[in-house]
Formats: sequence, structure tokens, C-alpha cells
Amino acid sequence: MLVKVMDSLEACFGENVRKARKKQRISQEKLALMAGIDRSYMSRVERGIVSITLQKAYVIADALECDVRDLLPTVAQIAAHS
Repeated sequence: MLVKVMDSLEACFGENVRKARKKQRISQEKLALMAGIDRSYMSRVERGIVSITLQKAYVIADALECDVRDLLPTVAQIAAHS
């Protein structure tokens, strides 16, 4: 059960990053550049394929000029994704 929740957590976090990026009309490549992250890595983050560090979450939030809490999924979001 925990593995499924973790997979959902990563996927939901990635969805939230993608939504925030698109809301600001920023390309994935530009966001990656702003955050100092490789574009292919940013793609994997958005697709929920990788577990990112807390440090990277803050870097991405800073690049998006939002609070990291805005990118973290809610319990309801994770449950709906599971």
C-alpha cells in the first residue's frame, strides 16, 4: 500500500508542477533552466517518474515563484490518484 501511495505522491507532485508551469505560460525547458535542472529530469519530475529531494522541490517552487506547499499534493489528491 505504501509503495502505491508513494507513486501517487510523485505523480501528483509532478501534475502540480506542470499545472503551475502552464499557468505561468512557461515552457518546460525554460523552467528547467530557471531551476538549474536538466530538462529531461524536469520532464521526469512532471511525469512522476522520479522521487525528488526536498531541496529540488524548493528550487522548483522558487523558480515558479510560489510556495512549495502549492506544489505538494493534498491527501484527497493522492487518494483520488491511487
